[in-house]
Amino acid sequence: MRIRSLALRRAGVAVVLAAALPAGAAQAHDKDSVRATVTPASAAPGATVEVSVSGCGGTTGTAGSGAFEGDAELTGRDGGKYALNGSTKIRRGVTGTFDVTVTCDGHPHQGVGTVQVARHDAAPVSPVRAGGGGAAQLTTAASAEAEEAGPGTRHAVIGLVLAGVAAVAVAFRSVRRRRRSE
Repeated sequence: MRIRSLALRRAGVAVVLAAALPAGAAQAHDKDSVRATVTPASAAPGATVEVSVSGCGGTTGTAGSGAFEGDAELTGRDGGKYALNGSTKIRRGVTGTFDVTVTCDGHPHQGVGTVQVARHDAAPVSPVRAGGGGAAQLTTAASAEAEEAGPGTRHAVIGLVLAGVAAVAVAFRSVRRRRRSE
């Protein structure tokens, strides 16, 4: 009887911890200040783009997107005060708006920016309006066309809850085996 009681308590603690830990982590990162800017804001497939990231502590990181050929390796000095910068190329054969995910401070920051990939087949026939420089601040809105959307907080919570349920099942099974052997 005592063994079953201990097993049930331990399994209950595992389930509570599984549900509580990701929630705290999600709150800490939902309101983080990491932002990514891609220059130019709209690029053609095959073009090289510059990625500038603010809000990361440390001096290195990576920026990835379904639009990029490979991750942009970000470097800089004291990411808390200054931006981290890197460059990468836009993949050929893609068009649309893609989310940018930045990995720094030991974890990913998903959807902290977007990059617009458009075909630039035609040259302008009139003067281009000056002023913006093409470096617009990227938004955090989720893109329906985003190809790169790794597991998020929701997936972590589900995984931990399932692990807790598995722990409860193992505890019950071990109690039943002990009963049979007694």
